[in-house]
Amino acid sequence: MLWIPGPTEVRPEILAECARPMIGHRSKACTDLIDRLNPGLRFAFGLQSDSTATVAVHTCSATGLMEAALRGAGPRILSVVGGAFAKRWGEIAISLGKQVVILDVEWGRAVAPADLRRCLEEHGPFDAVTLVSNETSTGTRTDLGSVSDVLDDFPGTQLFVDLVSYIAGAPVDFDVNRLDFGLAGVQKAFALPPGIGVCCVSERYLEGARKATNRGFYLDPVSFIDGHTKNKTPSTPAIGLYYALAKQLEDISSGATLPKCDAGKTGAAAWQARFAKHKRMQERTATWATSHNLELLPPMAEASPTVSCIRAGHVDVAAFAAALKTKGFEISNGYGPLKGATFRIGHMGDHTEAGLETLLQAADEALGEL
Repeated sequence: MLWIPGPTEVRPEILAECARPMIGHRSKACTDLIDRLNPGLRFAFGLQSDSTATVAVHTCSATGLMEAALRGAGPRILSVVGGAFAKRWGEIAISLGKQVVILDVEWGRAVAPADLRRCLEEHGPFDAVTLVSNETSTGTRTDLGSVSDVLDDFPGTQLFVDLVSYIAGAPVDFDVNRLDFGLAGVQKAFALPPGIGVCCVSERYLEGARKATNRGFYLDPVSFIDGHTKNKTPSTPAIGLYYALAKQLEDISSGATLPKCDAGKTGAAAWQARFAKHKRMQERTATWATSHNLELLPPMAEASPTVSCIRAGHVDVAAFAAALKTKGFEISNGYGPLKGATFRIGHMGDHTEAGLETLLQAADEALGEL
């Protein structure tokens, strides 16, 4: 069973949706399918009832949506880099010819509001800040509220946030945190197979993007966002994954994926219960690490609710992962420069607390054998 930071384990009911017979992507059936996505996506992005933000789905990876966001942005970008995926966003901006300033943050730490403010004051003005809310490579969460508080004093600067391993596992609160472009794949806490991306954009982002030139074709944000709004995608979508996403969003919203202790919760309450489950799993994993004289890479206050990145300490990570695999469980080594120095457990999506206990028991046995 996969306990890596993504792709995550997928329920059989979701896989069955992927195997539905195909429909024409210009048919009423496909229009109705796209319609099914929007209520659940609004819950996932935490939109307020009177929000003017727009949700959309595109058949590409989250990396594609990173590029799309930047194609609709102005030329000056501040890229906050505290891990491998934040670094990728900065590299994409540079490849598009943007004027990019990199704000380096220690891997395993969230950006300090004072450092963000200083960079905005000394090197601005900027058209947008790119940020990863939940850095999968380090298991580090950045508090979006603290970032939006800083940006309140820089009203001309938009906020683009990678929510890849955060959304559907923790509250995004898009409007409250003044995001302008939030994006994610679906293979993390949504617990779907990879292949499509979801996004939410502010009214001012779309207004500015419509004026931007050289937006490309397939990743033109205006094209696929307008297409989603009209239930008419500009190109053929991954229909099987649309079915899977619709099913998952409806199951989450109806409370079908919740543990018995949360039975009966629906709508926003069901989503909050899902977030609470992820937080409990994160706390349990941290407690397990402590029991083996191990610790998380980030401070607990900045720890991800969905991915625990644990300092290896005395553990031979490769041997530990191999031993766990013989028991039917797969975790991840550290990412990039953290390989061998950390290991990661992805406790997200439709994983249960009972399932986590089974994994941790197997991990105890594996460490004992080593």
